[in-house]
Amino acid sequence: MKLYVNDISSATSRVRIALAIKGISVETLPVTILGENPENRGADYLRVNPQGLVPALVTDKGTLVTQSIAIIEYLDELQPNPPLLPAGLEQRALSRAVALTIAAEIHALVPPRIARRLSSIPGMDAAGIADWNRHWTVEGLTAVDSLLASHGAGPFVGGEQPSIGDILLFPQMVNAERAGMNLAQWPAAAAIYERLKAVPAFADNAPAPRK
Repeated sequence: MKLYVNDISSATSRVRIALAIKGISVETLPVTILGENPENRGADYLRVNPQGLVPALVTDKGTLVTQSIAIIEYLDELQPNPPLLPAGLEQRALSRAVALTIAAEIHALVPPRIARRLSSIPGMDAAGIADWNRHWTVEGLTAVDSLLASHGAGPFVGGEQPSIGDILLFPQMVNAERAGMNLAQWPAAAAIYERLKAVPAFADNAPAPRK
């Protein structure tokens, strides 16, 4: 299998974590996503993935799988053990809810393509974009933290073992910490994050810092 990646991408980080948990090896192909003419917006990459996003997985049958959650679910079905969803019904729902809150309510509003669009709006500068990113990150992680606290989550999202909720939470918390946000404002999420930092599959596959 081939995986198109970018090291700073939190979505790429998610898939790499899942691969590490599963012990699955793939060929990785780097794709630039920043700058004036990033490769992910070029014709060559758009022929691979018409969405122009990373990560993108090409299976050993030549089938394209896009979107990090869909790729993670594909890997979980391809190789069921260890599972990436908890055993209990409510715990599975919680893990999925955390994952989707991060993917749809935070990450969808702060990637490079959103920053490019914002920068084209008159009066919007780098400080304004940073404030935009901080607003949606704080709002989203506050909701995630409340969700975790209300469910009385275990050592990880949804139970005793890391699951898809943890896989999405970890890179988002890494980015929030690097942005100078006080993680103590999200005590439930921060406690899980600290535990995940001790798990090699997570620690070794965090998103790289932007240069």
